[in-house]
Amino acid sequence: MEDASAAAIIDARGFVTGWSEGARRLTGYPPGEALGRAVRELLAEAVPPEAVSARSGTVMVRHRDGYLVGLRVRACAVTGPDGEAGGYVITAASPGRGETSLAGRAFQQASMSMSVFDTSQRYLRLNDAACHVMGVSEETLLGRHFPETVEEAEHSRGFNWHLRHVVETGRPLRYESYTGAPALNREHAWVTEMWPVRDAAGELVGTALAAFDSTEQYWARQRLALLNQAAAAIGTTLDVVRTAEELIEVVVPRFADFASVDLFDWVLGADEAPTASAAEITLRRVAHGSVTEGTPEAAVHLGEVDVYPSFSPISRAMREGRAILSQAGEPAFMRWVAERNTRAPEGRPYRKGVHSMMAVPLRARGTTLGVAVAVRVAQPDDYAEDDAVFAEELASRAAVCVDNARRFARERTTALALQHSLLPRGLPGQAAVQVAHRYLPSGSAAGIGGDWFDVIPLSGSRVALVVGDVVGHGIPSTATMGRLVTAVRTLADVDLPPDELLTHLDDLVTHLASDDQGDEVAELGATCLYAVYDPVARRLNLAAAGHPAPALVLPDGSTRLIPMSAGPPLGVGGLPFEATELQLPEGSVVALYTDGLIEDRDRDVDHATAELCRALTVPADSLDALCDTVLKAVLPEEPGDDVALLLARTRALGADQVATWDVTPDPAEVAATRQAATDQLTAWGLDETAFVTELVVSELVTNAIRYGAPPIQLRLIRDQTLICEVSDGSSTSPHLRRAHQDDEGGRGLLLVAQLTQRWGSRQTTRGKTIWCEQSLTPLF
Repeated sequence: MEDASAAAIIDARGFVTGWSEGARRLTGYPPGEALGRAVRELLAEAVPPEAVSARSGTVMVRHRDGYLVGLRVRACAVTGPDGEAGGYVITAASPGRGETSLAGRAFQQASMSMSVFDTSQRYLRLNDAACHVMGVSEETLLGRHFPETVEEAEHSRGFNWHLRHVVETGRPLRYESYTGAPALNREHAWVTEMWPVRDAAGELVGTALAAFDSTEQYWARQRLALLNQAAAAIGTTLDVVRTAEELIEVVVPRFADFASVDLFDWVLGADEAPTASAAEITLRRVAHGSVTEGTPEAAVHLGEVDVYPSFSPISRAMREGRAILSQAGEPAFMRWVAERNTRAPEGRPYRKGVHSMMAVPLRARGTTLGVAVAVRVAQPDDYAEDDAVFAEELASRAAVCVDNARRFARERTTALALQHSLLPRGLPGQAAVQVAHRYLPSGSAAGIGGDWFDVIPLSGSRVALVVGDVVGHGIPSTATMGRLVTAVRTLADVDLPPDELLTHLDDLVTHLASDDQGDEVAELGATCLYAVYDPVARRLNLAAAGHPAPALVLPDGSTRLIPMSAGPPLGVGGLPFEATELQLPEGSVVALYTDGLIEDRDRDVDHATAELCRALTVPADSLDALCDTVLKAVLPEEPGDDVALLLARTRALGADQVATWDVTPDPAEVAATRQAATDQLTAWGLDETAFVTELVVSELVTNAIRYGAPPIQLRLIRDQTLICEVSDGSSTSPHLRRAHQDDEGGRGLLLVAQLTQRWGSRQTTRGKTIWCEQSLTPLF
C-alpha cells in the first residue's frame, strides 16, 4: 500500500462516496469517518475560484490531527447514461511528491532555496534546498503561516513584510539580507527574489521566491566597502592625531577587536625624518581603540612612548616594510603577549583569548611614519594572507593621509610664522585714531590665507588704514601678501590719494602676475581697501579694490556700511577706482575687515553683515573687547577662511593745536611769517623748538616764494611731534641734493633734513605740500 494513490469519489451533492488508502495517509481520516461526509467539512478554507474553474489546483485540507495540509488536486467528472454529471473523482498528492514532469523535478532539485506561498503567506510548496535551510520536511510546513515557522525576530518580520508587499503591489522585488536560518549554525548573506504568481485569468494567486546564498560575495563586498569607507573617513581634518583616530574607527570592530597606531615623534612635529635607524624602535602612541569600552587591553596609554625590541612583530614589520602576521602558539607572538602582560598586568583579563595579531607599517612616499597593529580576540578567525593584503592597502591609504596631515601642519606652521612676521606686531604711535585688531588664521584644509592689515602714519598727523586679502592659501598666498604689504607701505610714503594708490598697486600686481611662471598666480584676485583719516579736517578718504565696504559706528550709536564703489580686484587692470570722502565726528568707529568675517558657504552675506553692524553697537569697555564681541557674534564655530578685523576710533585735533597763515608771495614776508611761527610756539610752551623752527620756516617759505606758485600757506600742528607744513600751487616736487662749494643755493632742504626727524612732500589737489617733523621729547 506504500504506492496507494490518494483518491476520493464525490457525488453530485458534494458528499464523499469513496475513499482510498492514500487519502487516509494524507488526511488522517479512515474511510469510516470520511464516507458520507460533505467534502466541505474536510476543507480548511474555500476552494479558490480559479481551481474550481480549472478543476485542478492547490487546496487546504485540515488534517484529522488539526493542522493544515496543502494538497495538489485534480478533479475528473463522472457522467451518467444521460450525459449529466453524476459526481467527481478527485486525485490528490502532496506538492513535490512523486514529481514526474521535468519542470517539477527542476524545481524540486534546484540548488537555491525556492518556495511558493499563497496570498496569505502560507506555504504551498518548497523544494529540497528550502527544506534543508528550514531544517524540516515539506509536509511539516505546508499550509502553515510563515510567521508560525520561524522565531520572532527583525529579519523574520522583514521577510514576511516583503511577502505581503508582493501580494499588495503585484510587482516583483529583490532584496538582500544578512541573517541566519533555522537549520544553519551561522549567519549567511542572501539575495532573495520574490515575484507574484498569476492564474490563466491574470488573477494573483500566490507568491514565489528564490533565495541565493551570496555569503562569499558579501564578504568580498564588505572588504571593498571598508576600503571605500576608509577613503571617505580617513584624512578629513588634516590633523595627524585625528587621522590616526579615524583609522582606528574604521577597523574596529569590523576588522579587529583591538587596534593601535604608533608614530615617530618627528611625524608629530615640524622636523624631517632622521637618516639613522636604531635597532630598537621608539614610537609614540597616538590612537587606539577596542570593542571593550575604555580600551583596557592597551598596555601603552595615549601619548606615551613605547620601545619595540628588534624581535617584536612591530619592529619586523617596519624593517621589512610589509604586514607581519602572528598567531597564538608562535614564539614571537607569545613573547609579545607576555611583554604586554608584564607592562600592564591590569589588562591581562582582557587580553585572555588573544589569538591573532597583525602589524602593518605606515609608509607614504617611501618613508615609514609608524605602525598600525590589529588584534583579534572575540572574532574566531585568525588573520590570513588575504587579510594581510587588505590591511596593507588600508594602511597605505591611511599613511598617505597621515603624511598629508604632517606636511600640511608643517606648511601651516611655516606660513603662519611668515605671515606673523609680515603683519604689524606693535602698531605705531599716532594721535589720529585709536586702533584694535584681530587676525584669525583659518583651520581649514585649505591652509593659511593671505589676509592682512596695516596702520601707516602719514604726514600731517594723518593715518592710513589698510586691509587686504589674497586669493588662495598656503605659502604662495603668504608670499604674495608680503609683496602687497611692502608695496602699499612704499606707495603710502609717496602720500598718494587712495584711488591713485590703488591704481599704482593694480599696475604692480599685473606686472607681478605676468612675471610668474607657475600655473598658479596668487596675485590675481587680491583685494584691498585703503583709507586715509585726517584728524585736523576730520575727514575720511577711502577707496576699495574688490573689497567689502567698511562699517561705521557714529557716536550716537547708529551704524551702517559706508556707501562706496567696491572697484575691480587687483590685477584686473584697465578699470578705474573711485574714492569716497566723508566727514566723521570725533569718536566714530570704523570697522575694516576681510570677507572671511561675513562670507561662508553656509551663511547669507546680508544676514552676516547685519550681525556685524549689530555687534558693533554692543557696549564694550575697550576696542579690544569690541573686537572679541564682533568675532563671537558674527563668526561660526569653525570659520572656513582667514579673518582680519581692524577697528579704528577717530580722534580730532582741536583748533588750539593747529595754526595756519596765508603767505604773500613776497620775500619781505618771510621775516613776518617766521615771527608769527615763533609767537605761536611761545603760546604753546614750545620755546625750546623755536630756533630749529625759525630755520625750517625760513627755508621752506623762501623756497615756496622763489620756486613755487601762489597760493602759499604755512601750517603748524602740535601733536606727538611738531609738524611744519608749507603748501604752494606748484606741482613740482623738490629734490634733496648736495650743493657744491661755489653754489649760492641748494642747501635749504639739506639743512631741513639735518635738523628734523623726517621730512617729505605730498601732492595735493592744488599743488604740493612740503612737511617736516620735530620731536617734542627732550633728548636729555
